[in-house]
Amino acid sequence: MSGPGVAGGLGAAAESRPCEPHPATAVVDGTGTISLWSPQAEALLGYPAAEVCGTPAVDLLAVPKSWDAVVASGERHGAAGGWDGVLALKHRDGHELRVALYVRPLLGREGQAGWSVGAADARQVEREEVDRAILKALFTQSPIPITVMDGDLRYRWVNAATARSVAVPAEGLIGRRIGEREPDFDVETIERVLRHVRDTGEPVLDFQVRGRLASDPGRERVASGSSFRLTDPAGRLLGMCQTYVDVTDGYRARRRLELLTEAGGRIGTTLDVERTAQDLVDVLVPAFGDMAWVELAEAVLEGDEPPKVLGGGRLHWRRTAMASATGTWPAGLLRPGTPVPLLPDTPTLRRIQHGETTVSGREEFITQLSDPRLRELLVPEGGHSTALAPLFARGLVLGVVTVWRTERADVFDQEDAELLSEIASRAALSVDNARRYTREHRAAVALQQRLLPAATTSTAAVRTAGFYRPAGGGAEISGDWFDVIALPSLRVALVVGDVAGHGLHATATMGRLRTAIRTLADLELDPTELLTHLDDLVQRLAAEGQPHGDAIGATCLYAVYDPVTRHCAMATAGHPPPVVVRPDRTIQVVDVSPGPPLGVGGMPFETAVIDLDPDNVLALYTDGLLYRDTHDVDAGLRWLTDNLATLSGPERDLSAIGRTLLRGLEEHPRDDDIALLLARTHALPADSTASWEFPADPAVVADAREAVTRRLTDWGLDELAFSTELIVSELVTNALRHAGGPIGLRLIRENVLICEVTDPSNTQPRLRRARWSDEGGRGLFLVAQLTTRWGSRYGRHGKTIWAEQPLAPHPGL
Repeated sequence: MSGPGVAGGLGAAAESRPCEPHPATAVVDGTGTISLWSPQAEALLGYPAAEVCGTPAVDLLAVPKSWDAVVASGERHGAAGGWDGVLALKHRDGHELRVALYVRPLLGREGQAGWSVGAADARQVEREEVDRAILKALFTQSPIPITVMDGDLRYRWVNAATARSVAVPAEGLIGRRIGEREPDFDVETIERVLRHVRDTGEPVLDFQVRGRLASDPGRERVASGSSFRLTDPAGRLLGMCQTYVDVTDGYRARRRLELLTEAGGRIGTTLDVERTAQDLVDVLVPAFGDMAWVELAEAVLEGDEPPKVLGGGRLHWRRTAMASATGTWPAGLLRPGTPVPLLPDTPTLRRIQHGETTVSGREEFITQLSDPRLRELLVPEGGHSTALAPLFARGLVLGVVTVWRTERADVFDQEDAELLSEIASRAALSVDNARRYTREHRAAVALQQRLLPAATTSTAAVRTAGFYRPAGGGAEISGDWFDVIALPSLRVALVVGDVAGHGLHATATMGRLRTAIRTLADLELDPTELLTHLDDLVQRLAAEGQPHGDAIGATCLYAVYDPVTRHCAMATAGHPPPVVVRPDRTIQVVDVSPGPPLGVGGMPFETAVIDLDPDNVLALYTDGLLYRDTHDVDAGLRWLTDNLATLSGPERDLSAIGRTLLRGLEEHPRDDDIALLLARTHALPADSTASWEFPADPAVVADAREAVTRRLTDWGLDELAFSTELIVSELVTNALRHAGGPIGLRLIRENVLICEVTDPSNTQPRLRRARWSDEGGRGLFLVAQLTTRWGSRYGRHGKTIWAEQPLAPHPGL
C-alpha cells in the first residue's frame, strides 16, 4: 500500500536484498521524537542537530500522514520487520527532497523503544542500484567475456562468459595468470597490453588476438579486446578490466576478400602456363594452407587442349608448381616436372573430373590410396586436412590444385572449399589463356624459324652463324629475321631486318619481305637499288592492309661481300649500323647512312663500301639486342662492342660467340625479339683469279681462248679447257657483236670455275630457240648446256655475264 505523498513503495525488507549505502542516520524514539541526528543527516536536509533533536519526526515530512503508514508497516511485521522506501522530506531551505529511507525498529528491555532511520538522496540510491544491476548483468548474463586482472596480471574477477569460453569455473581462474589456463591464445600480446594499461593508465582499444579456446579447440578464434585501468577514489590501482568480442567471422570474411583480391592481382599477369601455376600456389601459401601444388595436363603445357578423361589410370598430368610455408620441399613428395603416376579410380578423383572442389581429412584421403608408394608421393608428413579444386575452364579439366594444412590445426571446411573453388576458377581462366597463347606462340615461332635460313653456313666468302631469340615475358613473336644469300661469282649477301609489330601478321610479313629480297638479290642489284625496290613493295603491302587497319613498317640492312675484291657494300633502311671486329679485336662501327625505314618512301638510300680482311667478324643485328635494361641505344651499342671485342678472335667459333653474347640477356624478360648474324670473312687467294681486257676487235676471240687455255693448264684444269674455250668464245663474240669494247674477261677458281665477260652495254642477254635455218642465236644455248648456271649483272657502266662449271676433283685443290 502507499499513502499520499509517498514516492516509493512500502513493504517489508527482504533478507536477500543487498544493503544500500545510507550515510545519513537518525534515531526516533517511541513517541516519534528525533533523539539523534548525524552530521550526514544535517548535510542531506540542512537542519543542524540542535534544531531537530527533540522535535517530532513527522515535522520533516512533506506529507505527515506518511509516517503513520511507516509505523503501521513496521508493527505489522514485528520486531524483525522494517520499512524501505522513498518519502518526500522538507529541506531547511524550503524545497522538497526525495529521500530513500531505511527504517528498522530499536528494541529495549521492555520491547520496541524507537526507530533507527538511515537516509540518502533517492536519486543517488537509484543510480547506485542501476550501477549494481548493470555490473551484476555483465558478470552473470553478458555474452561478452569480461575479466579484471590485478597488478600482477592475475585473474581477480571474471564473468560467466569468460568461464564458459575457457571451460574452467571462475574459482579455477582467480589468482592464475592467463597463460596457465589459455596457453593456445596470444598470451604475449594480452600481457603486453595489460602492462601498458597498468603502467601508463592509457586504455587500449580494439587490439586483436588469435588462438584456440578450450571450449572449441578445433577452430582458431580471433577476438577484439579492449582494456582500461580500474582505480579507487584515491587513485589507487584496483586492476585492469578487459573485454573481448569474438570477431572470427568478420576476420575470416576480410581475409577471404583480401585473398581474392591478391589472387586477382597476381594470377594471370603473364601468358606463361608454368608461371601462372606458380603464382597460384604462391597466393595460397601461407595465406590459405601450409603446402600446395598444381598438376597440369601435359597437353596444356604444350598449348593443346587436354583430353576428356573419367576415372583413374594414367591421366598424363605433370606436377608443375609447388609452394611450402617452410620454404623447403619434403624429399619424399612428388617434385615439379615429374609425371603423376597411375591413380586409382576414387570418389575424390571423380568429383574433381566433374569440376567439384573437395575437402577431406588425412585418414579419409589415405583410405582412397591403397598403394603405400602413392601415399608417400601425394600425402605430406603431418598433413591433417586437404582441399582439392579442379582447374576447370570451358568444360575441360586443365589440372588440379591441392592444398594441405600441416602446421595450423584448423581443418578445411565448406567455406574454405568455396573460397578455393573461386580462386581456382579464376586461375583456370588464366591458365587456359596462357595455354592458348602458348599454342599460338609456338605456331608463330615454328613459322618464323621455318622462314629463317640455316643457323650456320660456310661458303668461299664467309662462314656465318645466325641467332634468333623470341621476346620474353609473354610478348608475342615478331618479325625479326636474318638471311645469308649466295650470289654468283662467290659473292654473298648478308641481310638482317625487323618488321614492326608482333604476332603472326608480323611473321607473315617478314616471310614476304625475305622472299622479295631473295628475288631481288638474284637480279644482283646494288644494295641501294634493292632497298628502293623493297621500299616500294612495303608501301604496296601497307596499302593492301589499310582496309583491315594493318599498318606495315620495317627496317633492313643489306650487305654484299665479294671475297675476290674484299669489298663489302651495304645500305640500310632505318636499321642500326653493323659492327666489324678485326683480328686484333679492334672495333669499327660502320659509318653508313641509316636511310628511312621501309614504307616511308620519298627518301634515297646510300651505299657505303668498306674493305674487310680475312678473319674479320661482321655483326649484323636488330635493335632488340641493344635494348637491354633501358631504351638507351648508345649504351646498348657500347655494351655490344665491348662484348664483341672480348669474345671475338680468329680462334673463337662464331656459334660460341653468339651464344655467350645472348646468354647475358636471358636473365631479364625482353619485350622485343633479337636477330643476330655473325659472319667471318674469307678472301680468295690472288693466284685463284685471272683477268684480261681486250679491245673491240674480232681477232681477240682467239686471244681470249688462248689465254684461258694457258691459265687452266697452270691450274691443272685441262679437262675443262674445251668447254671453257667454247663458253669464252661465245660470250666474247656476243660482246663484240652487241656491245663493242673494251671487253673484260675474268676466271675465278674455287669450288667451281667461274668465267665472267664484261662489256659496256646494258642490253639484257636473252636465251632464245634458234630455227634450223638460222646462222646464229645458239651461243647462249651452248653456254647454258655447258654450265651448271649462268646469268648477268649490271653495274654503273655496263654488264657482266657469268657462267659456272663444277670442278673435277684435283689433288692440288
